Amino acid sequence: MEKAAVQQDGLLIPLIDFSKFQHGTEAQKLETAQAILKGFQTAGFIYLKNIPITRETRAHVFETSAKLFKLSHQEKMACAWTTPEANRGYSEPGREKVSLLTDANEVEKVRAAAPDIKESFEIGRDDEPGHPNQWPAERGDLIGFKSTMTDFFDQCKALHVEVMRAIAVGMGIEPRFFDSYVDVGDNTLRLLHYPAVSKEVFKTGQVRAGEHSDYGSITLLFQDQRGGLQVKSPNGQFVDARPIEDTCVVNAGDLLARWSNDTIKSTIHRVVEPPHAEGEVHPPRYSVAYFCNPNFKNHIEAIPGSYVTEAEKKYPGINSGDYLVQRLTATY
Repeated sequence: MEKAAVQQDGLLIPLIDFSKFQHGTEAQKLETAQAILKGFQTAGFIYLKNIPITRETRAHVFETSAKLFKLSHQEKMACAWTTPEANRGYSEPGREKVSLLTDANEVEKVRAAAPDIKESFEIGRDDEPGHPNQWPAERGDLIGFKSTMTDFFDQCKALHVEVMRAIAVGMGIEPRFFDSYVDVGDNTLRLLHYPAVSKEVFKTGQVRAGEHSDYGSITLLFQDQRGGLQVKSPNGQFVDARPIEDTCVVNAGDLLARWSNDTIKSTIHRVVEPPHAEGEVHPPRYSVAYFCNPNFKNHIEAIPGSYVTEAEKKYPGINSGDYLVQRLTATY
């Protein structure tokens, strides 16, 4: 229905017009939902265009994010990330190490040898008891920071609901099946800054973010035009997932793969040296990721239709919040 956003080494990531699911005919809605599901089942990734979040909104969020990362180290550390349970605040370069490892001691060894070259700022829903967001002082260029980010958080939350509805339609189950699993908004908005770095750094195998899969249901990724995101192909090679203007990259996470009884893929990806050289120093890269999760209170087990008999269920049921905290604990 649309040309491929990425097609290389057995990896085909579709580019899908999401407005046809939201505003099209019933036939267009079904066709779009099936394309979204197929993309998640085969590649684990899709690109969406014509999403309800405007270009102007996204540009303003990127501008505001860049202003945050220009603060002094002391000012940023005043909002420092604290615990996996809270998962809010600022993480300085080297604090987080994404990988495929699950043992905290092994992660620490890898972090010490080759820390990820990035800094980030995490924002959760603003009404979670016991876990307030770590908002920076609003003065100068950061006046309005909180309202900008809470508004964007809510728009991404609404898009999460709509994408999950598309998955439900594609699977042939009740369109609002997932609504009661994602209505709380236990999600994380992450602002990311990959600082300018010499080309020499990458010659030793250093990366901006190590190979990993995401933890939750889906991730909404908004990226600038610098590039560097790579997705692992079915043949085991990493393929460039280059930025396409006015699109949102969406990938399935580990919990959705488990929830779907592995009929949906959670695909490994990483951030490396940009594909195009710009002199001896690569400029900064900015991205904004919205990590979507089932409500922390919900019990997750195989989606109806992803199995025929109980024996075909690959995983026991699990609490969403417990699962996600366990995964985060091994990362920080």
